[in-house]
Amino acid sequence: MKPDLKPEEKDEYISFLLRQYRLVDALWFLAVEDRFGLDAAVELNEKIWEDLGRRSAREIKKRFKIEDKGLKGFVKAIKYFPWTVIVGYEIEENGDKVTIKVPSCPPQVARIKSGRGEFPCKEMHLREFKSFAAEIDERIEVKCIFAPPDEHPEDCFCMWEFRVG
Repeated sequence: MKPDLKPEEKDEYISFLLRQYRLVDALWFLAVEDRFGLDAAVELNEKIWEDLGRRSAREIKKRFKIEDKGLKGFVKAIKYFPWTVIVGYEIEENGDKVTIKVPSCPPQVARIKSGRGEFPCKEMHLREFKSFAAEIDERIEVKCIFAPPDEHPEDCFCMWEFRVG
């Protein structure tokens, strides 16, 4: 049963849902880390996010009728990806490439505040972005400019580049 929302309540409800989505991810990761260690949590996370990238792109294409290929299709689709909204991806289109920057990463910021420090998310996001992009167009290549555990500027946790090969 859906809640009976007034039109002005829908944005607030969407924000609530996205926060719950982020919390489930965070609490799951922390529980695995506490029980089995950081390496196990990272390994499982990489597999899950690779699968999620593919599944999300497939569903986004279907639900929002995205038929474009290449970077145009990728940008249309990634804007619907929940983490684009949750994290606040900065997406820059520049001719033959698209860049995604993450100025502030809620999971990493929360880990730093709690004293756990950053976790290595580079491989996880590489798999996630590759599987997402491939679902849009198999020619899209993904390159990590930097992401934890790499050194990064204080005002940007990670940066990714997408091109059609």
